[in-house]
Amino acid sequence: MKKYGRILDYLKAYKPNILLYFICILLSIVFSVISFAMLMPFMNLIFLGDQGVAALAKSSQSPIVQWINDGMVNIIQSGGVQGKINALLIICIIIFAATFFKNLFIYLSFYILNPIKNTIVNALRQEIYDKILRLPIGYFTEKRKGDLMSRTTNDLAEVESSVVGVLEGWITYPLQILAYLGVLLVLSPQLTIFVLIFIPVMGFIIGRITRSLKKQSLQVAEKSGESVSILDETLGGLRVIKAFNVENILRGKFFAVNNDLLAARNHISYRRDMASPMSEFLGVTMFCGILYFGGRLVLGQDINLAPSAFLTYLAMFYNIINPAKSLSTSFSNVQKGSSAMKRIDEVLNAPVTVDDNTNGKKITAFNESIEFRNVCFSYEDFSILKNINLTIKKGQTVALVGSSGAGKSTLADLVPRFHDVTAGELLIDGVNIKDYSLKAVRQLMGIVTQEPILFNDTIANNIALGKEDASEHEIIKAAKIANAHSFIENKEDSYQTNIGDRGSKLSGGERQRLTIARAVLKNPPILILDEATSSLDTESERLVQDAINNLMQDRTSIVIAHRLSTVRHANEIIVLQKGEIAERGTHDELLAKNGIYKRLVDMQEVK
Repeated sequence: MKKYGRILDYLKAYKPNILLYFICILLSIVFSVISFAMLMPFMNLIFLGDQGVAALAKSSQSPIVQWINDGMVNIIQSGGVQGKINALLIICIIIFAATFFKNLFIYLSFYILNPIKNTIVNALRQEIYDKILRLPIGYFTEKRKGDLMSRTTNDLAEVESSVVGVLEGWITYPLQILAYLGVLLVLSPQLTIFVLIFIPVMGFIIGRITRSLKKQSLQVAEKSGESVSILDETLGGLRVIKAFNVENILRGKFFAVNNDLLAARNHISYRRDMASPMSEFLGVTMFCGILYFGGRLVLGQDINLAPSAFLTYLAMFYNIINPAKSLSTSFSNVQKGSSAMKRIDEVLNAPVTVDDNTNGKKITAFNESIEFRNVCFSYEDFSILKNINLTIKKGQTVALVGSSGAGKSTLADLVPRFHDVTAGELLIDGVNIKDYSLKAVRQLMGIVTQEPILFNDTIANNIALGKEDASEHEIIKAAKIANAHSFIENKEDSYQTNIGDRGSKLSGGERQRLTIARAVLKNPPILILDEATSSLDTESERLVQDAINNLMQDRTSIVIAHRLSTVRHANEIIVLQKGEIAERGTHDELLAKNGIYKRLVDMQEVK
């Protein structure tokens, strides 16, 4: 039940709709009971003739049944044979009308239920996506992208089916069973007590069958996530896979996970599919028991129950079997949905360690400096940065260099608050960065990464990503500054050309120049460049480097680079080693020290 707390919270907003749903279900049951109740006078009339009329006239039934019988007797006795025909016509009309209204209210119940279900699932999907956007970057370093995709697709589909299971399993089917049992109790208390003895036994057996579904469903969800992750990695790395002839390795890996998924799904199916036929078998077993036990009582006249009433009782009881089957299936779906909901809750309940601080101070301009005061950063008890003291004044360019794993990217990521410091302070214009609203801080910054991040959209829309109201003139101007205008003009649809998934229709240099154009258009006072030219060929590097030089003019820049041309003109070069500042100074000063920086240059780690 706890796993469905979030869904129940959503349902609270639909109390009036659920009440209408409840009323529709109740009315459908009432009309269903009416149609069955007409079997008694029908069987008395058809099979017993005048004896049946006499049987109808007896006052041995319950008040409701007797009221129906009295009405039929009055009609029959009013016109001989024609009266019987009229009674038969009325019985048929009542059954027809009752069946019509029963199905009408069933339809109306679905008409009310489906929008509730769809709205809840839609809200849940939006909540997951919103949470993914708000989670810090560090969260995704430990998570497989395919697993997160599986949680927002496969697991959500399981929850969708279980939402219906919750509503039908907790409202519709129990209500139907209780209503039919109530009518059975009116018809024959003795037989109904006999029925009630066996219902807990039936429930216990079905419960034992469905109990293990939750654990097995969790295994299916995990294996499904693994298979989506492998597929995502395969699609992203097809060039490498084919170049290294490792198709068989990836195929074997995917097939192994897929076979495990098949085995887990089959195991679930065996259990789940057993619930419905088992409930039907138990229901028929009970039916046979009532048929024998009740038949003996009726034949021996040990209970005051007419044969027609007994047959109606049997028909009414048999009508309980379908809701009981559906109830067991519903509980199976709820167990599966509970496992899926647990995985979704893991995402929704993940802590947002970087507080958005929407009510924080607004900063619209960068005026003085970025200052690191005794900054430390650790991830899961592993120390990455230690005692960083650094001041970057407005208009300065600071370059971060060091061997791989020295902490360069982590240090740069602290400025836009992709991570928060674990000790010390990071200040912008003398104010702790946490005191500003997160959106205001990031509005001051433009970022160009080593891997160009583009979206499956037009060139114009990718450039205008950081400025919603950008005009065509502004987009073109930004592209010219980024040395991108010429190649864009040569495209078939110019700025309206779709660049494909992750910019796959463009070359590496073209993709990088688009990201630079995006940063130019945003026009941020603070610029972060993370090895923006390290993966380019010589010609592309020259064009991109020129674009970067244009972008860096009159801005405060933090540059992570392996290119000597990028860092040699920096106001200060920070050499990081094992998360600490090992050396600092200008290019010439550091070369004169003949230390780590000089060794990096000689080893061409800064080239």
